[in-house]
Amino acid sequence: MKIYTKTGDKGETGLYGGQRVRKDSPRIEACGEVDELNSFLSVARNHITERATNNTLISLQKDLFVLGADIATPSYSKTAQRTPRISPAHIKNIETLIDAAQSTLTPQTHFYLPGGCPASSAVEAARSVCRRAERRLWTLSGKEEVSQDTLIYLNRLSDFLYVLARLINKNQGVVEIPWEQDK
Repeated sequence: MKIYTKTGDKGETGLYGGQRVRKDSPRIEACGEVDELNSFLSVARNHITERATNNTLISLQKDLFVLGADIATPSYSKTAQRTPRISPAHIKNIETLIDAAQSTLTPQTHFYLPGGCPASSAVEAARSVCRRAERRLWTLSGKEEVSQDTLIYLNRLSDFLYVLARLINKNQGVVEIPWEQDK
C-alpha cells in the first residue's frame, strides 16, 4: 500500500465514513490539533525517565487516537456505530490521575511560570497544545454535533498535564517560579 493516495491534492480529505471535506474544515482542524498534541506528548516522553509516567503518557496517546477517530466520525457517518468513542471512563481515568498527582503536591497559592526541567517544559508545551485542541473542538461544536465527552476529555487532559508538569518539577527538585505582577 502506498502512503500517498493523491486524493487530497485538491484540498480535500476523507472522514472515516468516507465523506469528503475541505482540509481546513473545523472538523479537520480539531483532528489536526489532537494529532499535534499526540506528537508533543511523544516529545515529552523523550524527556521523562520514570517508567510509570512514560506508561501513563503512552496510555494517553492511545486515548488520543480514540479521540481523533471520535472527532473524525460524525454521528451521521456510515461508520459511526463501529467507531471507538471517548467515554466517561476515559474522563474518570484522567480525574484519577489528577487526584493522585495533586495529593503529593503542596496546595497552589499562585500561578507558576511554565518551565523548570526539560521534562516539565515539554509537558507544559503539550498542555498549551491541548488547550488549543480544546478551543478548535469548541469551534467545531458551534457548527456541528460533537460528543460532550470529547470536550470534557480535552479539558481534563490539559488539567492533568498542568499538574504533571508541577509534579515532575517537584520530583526533580526544581523550585517553581510563582508569577508575580511587576510593580
